[in-house]
Amino acid sequence: MSVDISTIIVNYNAGDALYSCVDSLLNCLLEIEVIVVDNASTDSSLDALLGLPCVQIIKNPSNVGFAAACNKGARIASAPFLLFLNPDCLFKPGTLVSLLEAMRVDERVGMVGGLLVNSDGTEQAGGRRAIPTPWRSFVRAFGLSRMGNLYPRLFSDFQLHLQPLPDCPIEIEAVSGSCMMVRHAAMEDVGLLDEGYFLHCEDLDWCMRFRQKEWKILFVPSARITHYKGLCSKGRHIFVEWHKHKGMLRFYRKFFRHQYPLALMWLVTTGVWFRFGMVTVNHGFSLIKDRIAHNSE
Repeated sequence: MSVDISTIIVNYNAGDALYSCVDSLLNCLLEIEVIVVDNASTDSSLDALLGLPCVQIIKNPSNVGFAAACNKGARIASAPFLLFLNPDCLFKPGTLVSLLEAMRVDERVGMVGGLLVNSDGTEQAGGRRAIPTPWRSFVRAFGLSRMGNLYPRLFSDFQLHLQPLPDCPIEIEAVSGSCMMVRHAAMEDVGLLDEGYFLHCEDLDWCMRFRQKEWKILFVPSARITHYKGLCSKGRHIFVEWHKHKGMLRFYRKFFRHQYPLALMWLVTTGVWFRFGMVTVNHGFSLIKDRIAHNSE
């Protein structure tokens, strides 16, 4: 049986959310196959999927990271379009159709992403964004984006979710790896995800490479996806933040080290690790505060 979309879901202890995600996909009125790549989960999240039609499960003996797991699923995907999806996402029946229609408008569209929303319906950051170049990151870190209204080309932020929502699909620089549909032919041209990233920033890397190969990336506002962000990273805050900051530095070095002055790159690197330090300290204080409150009860 031919399928329209191959969906690759990387699972790590997603609990009941994994089944809910897969169930929402199977009710999307399209012929799809679902490939779940499990990164050595220790919960029972896979149990509910046993026996479901069109669902393949790949079990990794260890946690190989998000990019490597995605690539493992992509290598066996058979459809002309691949949907890379986090297990903490939920679809409504028309969502996949909207993404697929946007893909088919132009054969040079290589990737599309939808409108990521929180459980209360508000738009989530990261679903539509510009590439966070070293300069844009510098602008954001030092609050210079407040001058963006006066000098938009110089002080624009890379987060686009604060801008008015467009009424039709538009071309943008990057979408979120939590829900991205790619054309199989484009993936073969660009290559798989960079497995040098363990967690975070591999999606930005891929968007950069798609655009370097002149594939279009579209944001589709009518494709609304509820994303319960952070579900799979509960209890691993510092671990996740470490890989996020480490991945950002890899991204900068890979694409921008020859385009920016060494002094700016040094400032950005210092800023990244300073931010990681602050995140770690704040998290430590939060844990201490919670423990004190618990002991006083």
